[in-house]
Amino acid sequence: MTKGSYPYPDDEFDVVDGSVGPRGVHRAPRSRWSRVWPFLLVLVLFPALAFGVVNSLYSWDGLGSSSDASSDAPAGDPVGDEGAEGEGEDAAEGGEEAAPEPDAESAEPEAPAPVADKTTAVMVLNAAKVSGLAGKTADKLTAAGFTTVDSGNYTGAATTTSGVYYATEDQAVTAAEVATTLGITKVELSPTQSPSGITAVVAKDYTP
Repeated sequence: MTKGSYPYPDDEFDVVDGSVGPRGVHRAPRSRWSRVWPFLLVLVLFPALAFGVVNSLYSWDGLGSSSDASSDAPAGDPVGDEGAEGEGEDAAEGGEEAAPEPDAESAEPEAPAPVADKTTAVMVLNAAKVSGLAGKTADKLTAAGFTTVDSGNYTGAATTTSGVYYATEDQAVTAAEVATTLGITKVELSPTQSPSGITAVVAKDYTP
């Protein structure tokens, strides 16, 4: 049907107002926000989805790497066991080499120093020809704790030096004690001068 054959008169809907836009069934113009928000949604949503996907892939790769590492070294590996045994043997050998030396306290105690036997017989001989000198010297030894002391006159070769003589090696300590008590410096092992026990010869150099 053409406009010329239209049988109805014009009404208000047929009058076109050039100052306004479309009317009737035509939609109103869209606002700026309605045109912009789909793009903003894409800009925000797409990076978030991409981050989630990348993070998931990274976590999956890490899990796969851990599983591979575990499968590469199975439990009861003979090589690993031998390595552990070798380390244990090395540690044991190192322990043997580093064994501590015994402490000084655990060492055997030293033997006590020998002491004078004051029961040994001691003969005091007067070689100074001073009356009573031998007796006074014998009394000095008795006062010092010697229990078997006798005195007499010297009959050997003439001497001006006092001395203490002993018959055997085991009397050395006791002879030294006799010499110290009397203040005599000469101490000798001489079975000739003292066939038995200890002999103290006091000469003119002796001071009672």
